[in-house]
Amino acid sequence: MSVSLFKAGTVWHYRFQIDGKRVQRSTRETDRQRAQRLAEQAYRQAKLWARDGREIPTVRALVAQWIEIHSATASAAHVKVVETFGRLHLHDLGDVMIDELTTDRVELARVRHLETRAPVSANQWLKVLRLLCNWAVRRGVIPSVPFRVKALKVQKKPRATLPVRLTRAWLAAVDAHEGDRDGVRTAVRLMLGLGLRESEAITARWEWLDIECRTYTPGRTKGREADPLPVPEWLLDYLMPMRKPDGYVLQKRDGRPYRAGFTRSAMLAANQAVGAPHITAHRLRGTFATLLSRSGVPPQDIQRVLRHKNLTTTAAYLEVDMQTVVHGQARMAHSIGFGLPHQSSGAPVANSTPQTQQ
Repeated sequence: MSVSLFKAGTVWHYRFQIDGKRVQRSTRETDRQRAQRLAEQAYRQAKLWARDGREIPTVRALVAQWIEIHSATASAAHVKVVETFGRLHLHDLGDVMIDELTTDRVELARVRHLETRAPVSANQWLKVLRLLCNWAVRRGVIPSVPFRVKALKVQKKPRATLPVRLTRAWLAAVDAHEGDRDGVRTAVRLMLGLGLRESEAITARWEWLDIECRTYTPGRTKGREADPLPVPEWLLDYLMPMRKPDGYVLQKRDGRPYRAGFTRSAMLAANQAVGAPHITAHRLRGTFATLLSRSGVPPQDIQRVLRHKNLTTTAAYLEVDMQTVVHGQARMAHSIGFGLPHQSSGAPVANSTPQTQQ
């Protein structure tokens, strides 16, 4: 059954039946052609969107639905990203039905976003919008994501890792910044020694530490894994004097857990104190992965320790050791037959022969 028009006075109305229910509305139009277009649009929307009596939401309503359903199961950080998207970054899309999110509309909204944000932020914005639309597809609200927009190409930036030569001084600077407060001091060692995320350090518990096997099994992880991690000797020695039978490893003096970002100020102060690069909780995890790689640990083993779902994610954590490249270049030059003696100017000269003193 298709939509039908009828006139009541000078105004055109439409009616149709879908999912066993009769729908009748006014177009508020006196012109038949405009009324016909409105009626056909309403019928198409109802036919596409009606699922068990539910109509498709606007983007703003979809954000609210996603948060309501996922707030109890998704991580707080994930929920915050979607909440921030809905609160600050809808860019005229808030009242648009998600079936009407055309490629043009989404690209124009991204242009608005780029007026005040960097390209990497625009890619994150697009990722959240796709997340919401794909969720609507899985629920059967719409048949497919209605737009096709590619992510922007972004210039990658060098990422900081904590230099080995500065590590002990950096830890001492963190300790000096925190004084007699053990929370941050212990957290940075858990992240450096086990590669824990900050959230995993916050939720660390003593009963998950197996002294006999010298392993620690994170019980609350991003991917819901529960894999035992070997605990290095230096970290075990640090933890033993404060060990308890159970409970949180990190606790404030009033017994409450720490909040996300609680290590940031101490890390930034330590960076400045010892001249380290911009080390944060995430880059401390990257340092852990990079040092394992430089020690000869295979990438697939690092992937398991970091608890990544695929090796591509792990590879993004591993920074290139340029000193290894320097040694490799020297070996290449030697095998080719290039001799690179240094003259008084300090500049290497290829294939030169030392002059015999007259």
